[in-house]
Amino acid sequence: MQLATIFLGFIVFGFSENIKGPAIPRIQFDFMLNESQLGTLLSLNALGYLIACSFTAFLTRLWGIKIVSITAFGAMIISGIFIYFSGSYPLFSSSYFLMYIGNGMLEIALAILGARIFVKNTGTMMNLTHGFYGLSSTVAPLIATGLMTVSMFGHTLDWRGMYVVMLSLSIFPILFALRSSFPVDKLPHGDRVPLKMLMRDPVLWYMVLILSFGVVSELAVGGWLVNFLEKAYAWETVKASGMLSAFFLCFALARLLLGAVTDKIGFTLSLIIFSGFSAVCTFAAIAGGEPIAFLFAVAGIGIAMIYPTVMAFIAKRYPNGSDTAITFTVTLMGVGSVVGNYLIGGVIELVKELYGADTQIGLIRGLQTGYGFIGLCAAICAVCSYLLYRILKKKKELI
Repeated sequence: MQLATIFLGFIVFGFSENIKGPAIPRIQFDFMLNESQLGTLLSLNALGYLIACSFTAFLTRLWGIKIVSITAFGAMIISGIFIYFSGSYPLFSSSYFLMYIGNGMLEIALAILGARIFVKNTGTMMNLTHGFYGLSSTVAPLIATGLMTVSMFGHTLDWRGMYVVMLSLSIFPILFALRSSFPVDKLPHGDRVPLKMLMRDPVLWYMVLILSFGVVSELAVGGWLVNFLEKAYAWETVKASGMLSAFFLCFALARLLLGAVTDKIGFTLSLIIFSGFSAVCTFAAIAGGEPIAFLFAVAGIGIAMIYPTVMAFIAKRYPNGSDTAITFTVTLMGVGSVVGNYLIGGVIELVKELYGADTQIGLIRGLQTGYGFIGLCAAICAVCSYLLYRILKKKKELI
């Protein structure tokens, strides 16, 4: 039941995160948002995720993982209902904000649960569970695109109805969680590594940098790839959504098949190799143009491995403080996500102005530069991983 809850939890998490790709162009049209405003919207919603990360570990110790997980799923269902009835932009942005609160709570709860359960073959199991996120992310854009055209009771679902249908799937992991017996926190308070001590470890700060740049590069694809392909290459929504699905297929297969590789060659070396691979693919796809756009999808192989490998690293390095270390790292990662989404939107708008805001070349150059920022984040992730590798190797503490 615990594994079913984790697997279903990541499936729902993948849906909630990545159905936005096909919906964003329609949301942008309905509320008349420019790219900068769109980036701000995604940043504000990432802020909801960040806020949730800051209090979830405390609630987990207070209520237990079971109640926190159910609460997170419940918040996502309620946010879907609010999104459906959002007739104004303030109500919509508030509903989206609530969805990310649920997402943040869910991610921390699932990470803590995984750290307590997977004490052997940690890298393999962390990647396997996160692979279910990749599987649902693979089909999410296509399902979302299809649902937006479905008619029920004489009305087209459109993006609002699509959100309420997809987020309502949270009821299934709730049912499994209700029947589960979750592991309690058996670590005595005196044995727990305090946050102040963790914060003095430079390795944890490297984990923050690696995770922040890696996750910005990962999540930005879901928000910007479909938009990029539709506007830069005039692709139809179904074709653009198919490329996003291909990205997440590579993403999912990498997590399902390559987790054992991280255990074998080491977590730190894995971070260097996989983040560097993602950066190279992204830059090559932008430079090569439409003929090699498939490299946008191939980049998913590299970026997929960052998050679960960092979680496995933390679980191994901080066995007596994994809850605190995970919360600290993911919370600061949330700050990076807020800034990252804002910068992508801002960069696109700035370059558009330089080349001509109302011209096609301005739009294309703006989108290329903005997407280049996504590749840059993966490259910085690789550099930080290399610096960490040198430090750990010198201390003979490689994991």
